[in-house]
Amino acid sequence: MSKKILIVEDNRDLSQLLESHLRDLAFQVDVAFDGEAGLAKAENDTYDLVILDLMLPGLDGIEVCRRLRRKPSYIPILMLTAKSSEMDRVIGLEIGADDYVSKPFSVRELLARVKAILRRVDELTDVTKADMQTVIRAGELVIDSTKRSVLLGGQPVDLTAKEFDLLFHFVRNPGKVYSRSHLLDSVWGYGHDGYEHTVNSHINRLRAKIEKDPAHPVYILTVWGIGYKFADIKISTGAV
Repeated sequence: MSKKILIVEDNRDLSQLLESHLRDLAFQVDVAFDGEAGLAKAENDTYDLVILDLMLPGLDGIEVCRRLRRKPSYIPILMLTAKSSEMDRVIGLEIGADDYVSKPFSVRELLARVKAILRRVDELTDVTKADMQTVIRAGELVIDSTKRSVLLGGQPVDLTAKEFDLLFHFVRNPGKVYSRSHLLDSVWGYGHDGYEHTVNSHINRLRAKIEKDPAHPVYILTVWGIGYKFADIKISTGAV
């Protein structure tokens, strides 16, 4: 079955251009021209990717992204931003956008980003299937890869989709040191120089949720001058 993509873009000429090129690649495509309509479509249908403009009438792209990330199911989001709006790009990445393309952009670049995001999602799905019905235990942490849930000392921990992906990546590779750029590539799917602070802020939020004393973490450790690693502690796995 072909992938289904939602374009949320108020510029009708641009949305028509993107729709045409995506259909040429055998994608199914829906289009919305404002934030409310885009959010409604995303909530009431199933999409493999949302291409989301930041500057929209009604709800802007940041708010649409924020609301989509509150949903239990994860929809990859590619943001379209103005070239000068770096702060908006940072905010977008912080709240869960998977990648961005700055206007003006070439259609070839956008299509390459679309393919890269979808390829990464397929790869992550394969990893999840390989770990299906598996519970990973590390100290007081219990991570259910099927339910995408986490317990700490028997109590549920409320993680965002990206926080879970980050923790799951760490716990599958205890003791291995990762640079911020590697984590960007592996968890976010992009390697933009200058956005390593996105990793830092997610690490800080994750520590606040799983560490008894975030200032003195026992699970996610800083390796000064390099990056981060999950503590080299005993990991056990078993069926759900």
